[in-house]
Amino acid sequence: MKKLFLSLICFALFMMSCSERQTKYRVGISQCSEDIWRDKQNYELQMGTYFHNNVELKFAAAHDNDERQVQQIDSLVNEGIDLLIVAPNQVQTISPAIDRAYDKGIPVIVSERKTNSRKYTAFIGADNYEMGRVMGEYIVSCLHGRGSVLEIKGLEGSSPAIERHNGFIDALKKAPQIKLLASLQGDWTEKTGYETTRQWMANHPNEHVDLVFGANDRTAMGARKALGNKVLYCGIDGLQGQGGGIQLVRDSLLEASYIYPTHGDQLIDLAVKILEGQPYEKETMMMSALVTHDNAKVLLMQNEELMRQTHRLDQIHQKADSYLQELNTQHVINWLAIGVIVLLLLVIVLSYLQHLRKVAIQRERVTNTLWNMEPIAPVAEQQTPADVVKEQGTDAGPVEGSFISHFREVVETRLEDSDLSVDDLASAMSLSRVQLYRKVKAMTGASPVELLRTARLNRAYQILLTTDKSVSEVAYAVGFTAPSYFTKCFKEAYGMVPGDVRK
Repeated sequence: MKKLFLSLICFALFMMSCSERQTKYRVGISQCSEDIWRDKQNYELQMGTYFHNNVELKFAAAHDNDERQVQQIDSLVNEGIDLLIVAPNQVQTISPAIDRAYDKGIPVIVSERKTNSRKYTAFIGADNYEMGRVMGEYIVSCLHGRGSVLEIKGLEGSSPAIERHNGFIDALKKAPQIKLLASLQGDWTEKTGYETTRQWMANHPNEHVDLVFGANDRTAMGARKALGNKVLYCGIDGLQGQGGGIQLVRDSLLEASYIYPTHGDQLIDLAVKILEGQPYEKETMMMSALVTHDNAKVLLMQNEELMRQTHRLDQIHQKADSYLQELNTQHVINWLAIGVIVLLLLVIVLSYLQHLRKVAIQRERVTNTLWNMEPIAPVAEQQTPADVVKEQGTDAGPVEGSFISHFREVVETRLEDSDLSVDDLASAMSLSRVQLYRKVKAMTGASPVELLRTARLNRAYQILLTTDKSVSEVAYAVGFTAPSYFTKCFKEAYGMVPGDVRK
């Protein structure tokens, strides 16, 4: 029974797992660094899984370390991911790891930064060259075509840094009266922007700087800490939210920025299309825009509303997850309840069948005979029937069967007599009470009183089966003086009350 119960539980859990099972795609995310831009993108990636609940994300951040990113990409591949999204730290050093993943049949989406190989499934990002060019043209306009500019580039060897610099330089070529004082090497961080600018100023104390162009907003803000508020600053990224580039422009800490969209949700959509074999574009260029004092306030208002709606969506998703978890728990409980009910019904059916079998055996036995006697083999301590006969001074020649047959006849002829006693039976058998007891006990293992009561109960069973007499009438008919005592004895013998015989 215990094994049956456990089987039912396993069946319920199996049914639940089958009902919930969906195709799960494991997508590895290899970020070249960890900063507010990538934090926002990672958040959007996670939000994207709300609409694709068959996608599981595995994040890794290299913190601008080429060797670490290579190790992380290889590790993600070895873990058995189904697709890789990667933002390469540098063009040359990360490409071999991406190629290895691609050669193993893993689809690769290159995000935001490029590689020097064509071994990728899709690319999604903004036009960094165009950003640099547009920002250069804006700076020329801001300075009215005349002035001195200091550039702080992004991480050496990374495709955004190379392309933004090239676009910026091409724009300045059209403005000969704009003097590029220097293109300093940065690494996207505010700290390096500050230290690089400070060192350059220490080496060029007589140079006048009108504007600093940072390859991103953090670099530009680092330069601002070094030069103060007498210089104009422009950057790229234009993040929304507290401390983002749009707010910095609105607060006049930056003269301008350029939105580099994160669009993590768009990345997830592209990944699912690739994994499910749907049509997709190999090269996707995201839209971006220049942020100035003219539009910064409006963009921030739009972003605040978007963030509010996003936060609400996140709350709704959390509640939905909670409801689904409760629903799944309820499903398990329901299946277990069904299993318990089935188990109980099975127990009831088996018990009832056992009862019917027992009743059938009893009916067959009682219908055929009034007696439940089996002759027993005498043990050393017991007297044999022959010993009993010798005690009586008779020969041992008569067989035991004739004695038992005679005893049955005597009992059956007076079965209805409620006054029938052992003395009466002994007298009818021409034996003393003690002799009758010993002989019957030796041959049957039961006393005369027990055999008399058994015969009466068996006769009562036959009458209940074959007539419509009441229980009281049957009790009196077989020699019981009290129906209640008859019922008690009957239940002890058959495990049921007399009224149940006819059911």
